[in-house]
Amino acid sequence: MDGAYPYPESIPPQPGPGNSTYGAPPAGAPSYPTTLPPAVEYPSGGGNNTKRILVVLGVVVAVVVVIGGIIFAVRSTSDRGLTDATAKSAIQGYLNALLHQDKQTVARHALCGLYDGVKDHATDFTVANLASDAFRKQFGQADVTSIDKIVMLSPNQAQVLFTMKVAPSGRLPRGSGPKNNEFQAVAQLLVQPRETLVCSYLPRPADSL
Repeated sequence: MDGAYPYPESIPPQPGPGNSTYGAPPAGAPSYPTTLPPAVEYPSGGGNNTKRILVVLGVVVAVVVVIGGIIFAVRSTSDRGLTDATAKSAIQGYLNALLHQDKQTVARHALCGLYDGVKDHATDFTVANLASDAFRKQFGQADVTSIDKIVMLSPNQAQVLFTMKVAPSGRLPRGSGPKNNEFQAVAQLLVQPRETLVCSYLPRPADSL
């Protein structure tokens, strides 16, 4: 055929290893950012934290209670003011009041802290005189020689076992007085800020009669 040959239609490039378009993403495909966003932090379980806090608080409270109990016990022991010397002085004062028929002092001890609140002491003085008469009928002298045992019933109350040496009064028939000139007795004491009272006194019958 005469004349110029027509140029062949252009053929689109074929994918291949040497082609720069080989493996390229199709047009319009979304591209991903080079760095991913940070992971979202979710709050940890609140129940576990609450339990942990409650356990810690419980331990703290228990420690405080134990320490408080120790401090209270130490203070109660040191501040109660009831030593052997204090107990001996209080009991000796009570025995002297019985021997000297000091009805006011005897009544003050017997009322065990209520004396200042009582308006009429007539009956109390009568009882004090009777107690004094009974004591003086047996003993002409009574001296506390030792404090044998103190049992604290509370921070301000105590039971005291003591030994006293006595001299017979001579008012009893021969042979009817105490067999021994030294025996034990029990006193109930009330410790107050300004005084220690003998609320009751009881000789031990097996030793004194």
